[in-house]
Amino acid sequence: MQYSIQHTLQNTLQELEGLYSKPEISVLTRLILEEVCAHKNTHLSGSERRKAEDIVHRLKSGEPIQYILGKTEFYGMPFAVTPDVLIPRPETEELVEWILAENKSEGHSVLDIGTGSGCIAVVLAKKMPGSHVYAWDISERAVKVASENAFLNGVDIAFSVRDIFLPVDIHTAFDVIVSNPPYVTESEKVTMEANVLGFEPHQALFVPDDHGLIFYERIADVALALLHHNGELYFEINREKGVEVCNMLRDKGFVLIELRKDISGNDRMVRAVKPEEHG
Repeated sequence: MQYSIQHTLQNTLQELEGLYSKPEISVLTRLILEEVCAHKNTHLSGSERRKAEDIVHRLKSGEPIQYILGKTEFYGMPFAVTPDVLIPRPETEELVEWILAENKSEGHSVLDIGTGSGCIAVVLAKKMPGSHVYAWDISERAVKVASENAFLNGVDIAFSVRDIFLPVDIHTAFDVIVSNPPYVTESEKVTMEANVLGFEPHQALFVPDDHGLIFYERIADVALALLHHNGELYFEINREKGVEVCNMLRDKGFVLIELRKDISGNDRMVRAVKPEEHG
């Protein structure tokens, strides 16, 4: 039995009404039809209709469309995503854009700490000619997803499963270190969207209220040890912690510290430089 695509479209709109905005429903409907339609006809088969219904059912439970489809796009490139990694955000694209704008020469050595899906590392490897990119994450499953994304986008990245709080036993020096570490405080959970709280990995999101900069402080120390002189450290940050992060970096001896806002006007990114005389 075949089902009209138009009928499926109307059902989707009705099912999701009140749960998502009209622009969101429009995007979701397009993504659903792209996923289930194996042809250009005006009808769906029974199995295609059931697949569409299953996706709508999962959307109604709050599950993000990226996890349902197992894929997303970041910086114009395709990425696989699973619940083992955070869904890449537009704000992180702005961080990547900043890094690329300031590092145009070839042959950089780059380290991405807490790589997750690998979105930052993969784009930098793709867009920085001759670069040598390394990426670490504490989660073996996240590293597996990131490795798949490197293969998907045709780049070579040296991945490692590492706990940043253990001693760092490598002797490679880097021109750029970047990290988008966990930065949401436990008390901020009440303000978060249910689909983030219910489906994205908490290990990659949350930090204690009484130690909101725990990852930034540790990564800054690692950066001082591993960066070349005049090497750059880039962070994505909690919008409420911009001044604190900058002050912490200054206290540790970094120079040329800059805090930038994202497209929404929130403090979101910091860059700092390891000085010539340090270490």
